[in-house]
Amino acid sequence: MKIILDVENTTTKRDGKLHLDPFEPDNSLTLVGIMDHINQDDKTIFVFDHNEKTIEDDDAQQRLQRVLDNTTLLIGHNLQYDLQWLWACGFKYSGEIFDTMLGEYILQRGQKQSVSLENCAIRYDLNMKKSDTLKDYFGRGFQTDEIPLDELSEYLTQDLVVTRALYWRLLDEYAKPESQSLIKVRDITNNVCKTLTRMYMNGFNIDRKALQDVRWDFEDELIKIERRLNAQVKELMGDTPINLNSPEQVSQVIYSRILKDKKQWAVAFDYVENKDDFKQAVKDNSSMMVKTKASVCQKCYGKGKVYKIKKDGKPFAKPTRCPECDTRGYKLTKLKHMAGLGFFPPSKDWVSANGFSTSKGNLESLINIAKAKGMTTAETFLTDLKRQSAISSYLSAFVDGIEHYTKDDGLLHVSLTQHVTATGRFSGRNPNMQNMPRGGTFPVKKVFISRWDSDQFGIKGKILEADFAQLEFRVAALLSQDKVAMQEVSTGFDVHSYTAQIISEAGQPTTRQEAKAHTFAPLYGATGYGRTKAEAEYYTHFMDKYKGIAKWHKKLGDEAINLGRIKIPSGRQYAFPDVERRKSGTPTHFTMIKNYPVQGFATGDIVPIVLLEIEKRLDQKDLKSMLVNTVHDSVVLDVHPLEEKDVLGIIKDVNDNLKKIIEDYYDIDVNVPMLLESKIGDNWLDVKDVV
Repeated sequence: MKIILDVENTTTKRDGKLHLDPFEPDNSLTLVGIMDHINQDDKTIFVFDHNEKTIEDDDAQQRLQRVLDNTTLLIGHNLQYDLQWLWACGFKYSGEIFDTMLGEYILQRGQKQSVSLENCAIRYDLNMKKSDTLKDYFGRGFQTDEIPLDELSEYLTQDLVVTRALYWRLLDEYAKPESQSLIKVRDITNNVCKTLTRMYMNGFNIDRKALQDVRWDFEDELIKIERRLNAQVKELMGDTPINLNSPEQVSQVIYSRILKDKKQWAVAFDYVENKDDFKQAVKDNSSMMVKTKASVCQKCYGKGKVYKIKKDGKPFAKPTRCPECDTRGYKLTKLKHMAGLGFFPPSKDWVSANGFSTSKGNLESLINIAKAKGMTTAETFLTDLKRQSAISSYLSAFVDGIEHYTKDDGLLHVSLTQHVTATGRFSGRNPNMQNMPRGGTFPVKKVFISRWDSDQFGIKGKILEADFAQLEFRVAALLSQDKVAMQEVSTGFDVHSYTAQIISEAGQPTTRQEAKAHTFAPLYGATGYGRTKAEAEYYTHFMDKYKGIAKWHKKLGDEAINLGRIKIPSGRQYAFPDVERRKSGTPTHFTMIKNYPVQGFATGDIVPIVLLEIEKRLDQKDLKSMLVNTVHDSVVLDVHPLEEKDVLGIIKDVNDNLKKIIEDYYDIDVNVPMLLESKIGDNWLDVKDVV
């Protein structure tokens, strides 16, 4: 039996954020609707928690489970959400699924359009007749279980009808010759959906004390950095008021320029084609920043407010703002010498809405320029500025995010989605763990620990991270069949150290860790444009050294121009409907054309099947250890204290058979070694290599 399914549940608003998940104590399952995949008149609404619930509904649990037991294919839109609620409420379902949201996402071939049920209905002309009644109820503060049952059931029924119609339309689309290769991708994606849902249900245990320690450490460092920055601003800008939280004002410090006309600024560079024109456009549309000196306002004597005098000579009861200093209490006088660091932006790509970009990547480039030229003041200021931005982001995105979304059970239920990125890699939310910095030094990682303490077993559980070694580079070697790259990955060549060596020899001392940002950048379409001279030399060197990768990039560009799309070995496709060839010979969208295959096959295709294989082996051995997260190109497990040897054996088995696993899933000859390495420790930060 094949059925369409959808759920309705209550929600909780906490700290200004809406929580829809089943782990909020006040949330409950309200309705579950099912419909036959052929006959839309064959439907049932199961009522679980509603103000109008009747005695006849008391056996809904058993009746729905019987339906699920006889179901061979579960069809729904965003089934990860529906499965979370079913499993959290004790229902069992382990059969096949068809998620119409994921099905539409795959068919989009990297064209990022909304895959909401409403937008899918519009694209396929499915005549969706959803009522706005529910929006009205929600707007008036009604909970789902308070909406009249007949109206809520009708709303749910419409979702089922549209999902059913969308399912059949998608089958027609997949039946077309040009979409045949996508069927395999679709089916694997649906299988991975169940694994990600189980991972979400598992949760990742949080050490709340360690989280508080991380917060204090970050806040303490932030205070010290802000003190140094304010002192540096005083030195660079004199008394010129600078708000370090304003990108525009920070841009003034770095580039020593003030915009003449904000309205004209953004369009002033639209038609700039060469470096000389760009320099002129900067001069025409900005003026040099000069230092200012502050003096106490003589009208208000530094108070910022003045009392107006009545005709009788008495002051008014309330003061008014000082017209001379505008409540600041001081007046500014322009000095003759230039303020700020005096950098000049390298290209129009650095132009932002309110000045020049102060993005992380741009700051890194400026820091390297400062290092190469011995500009110690600039290097110190920019390094502190970059760190300040990073810490603020870490506090907001991770420390606050983890604290807010960790549930009463002490677990952070890691939410990963499959339908957001163009390439197929996972994205995260609540919080977005995919934005976690790479490497093994990020302090937030120490708050993630095993759920099994030593009270019961005498020893604690462990956190294991299975990490791919240079996955993107190995994939690029495989897809391009570049002889040099294939030789290097076969011999264990340290490509990051080599990158550091090339950049350092070009006059910019660079560590192996710093070099990682550049090593694989050419694989993703990056060039030396806008980089330092030493960095640009590496980018040129890369394409000269790996001629096979360069030829492959050209082949991808030609395929995109000739066919309007490119296809990778997994069968996944990326569409470029408006691609054209430039006068230079390269295609438009060339960065994405080069980027998508590597990122797609590595993190969109290989990482997901490794998740499937690890989970399958855990189930075969009936182990309590479980998958709890995947980020970038690594997989994280919570290991039961009595199962460490078993889990390490599973990772070794997957690694030993990785070549065959990829070949079996995607029917491709893998002639480049792939490596999955194990690290284990008491928390995620302190994991160490398994010898």
